[in-house]
Amino acid sequence: MDSDSLVKSDAKIISINISKKKGTKKKPVGDEPVELLLDFGIQNDAHAGDWHRQVSFLADESIQKVRDAGLNVGCGDFAENFTTVGVDLKNIPLGTMLLLGDEVEVEISQIGKVCHTKCAIYHLMGDCIFPHEGIFAVVRKPGKVKAGDSIKMIKLGDGTCDATPPEALRELEEARNAYNKK
Repeated sequence: MDSDSLVKSDAKIISINISKKKGTKKKPVGDEPVELLLDFGIQNDAHAGDWHRQVSFLADESIQKVRDAGLNVGCGDFAENFTTVGVDLKNIPLGTMLLLGDEVEVEISQIGKVCHTKCAIYHLMGDCIFPHEGIFAVVRKPGKVKAGDSIKMIKLGDGTCDATPPEALRELEEARNAYNKK
């Protein structure tokens, strides 16, 4: 897969969302810029910290699938920090470096997640898109970003990220195998 098919030339952030508590929906911050801290995440967001899932991304194209199924969902409802358009998030390999706006650089550290507690969306639909189509990253170059900022690929990853613990990769592989057997 080439980088042009993964990140379109008009790719951008359509919403930045934060929360005070993990495991809850995030609220869009509107046009307000947010500060991303080196190796930490978004300042004042519950998910930020010294780990491999500092910030999260979900494509509006993925959220639209849920809207098309009849649910009234929007930006932040899946607890994603960045709602994007024009990025094929679920197919970006680990280690890919993205430039958000003019200064922030993030490295993709996890594709999908294991859903240990089933959210309201899961119970309404029988599944949730974030575990299969959301991604996580670590902040490699800090700075400010805001809704409307562009997303560009700096480097296509090789499928590895030194911030991702091996046990996280094993857990995800087991969850994918179980999901694919359904």
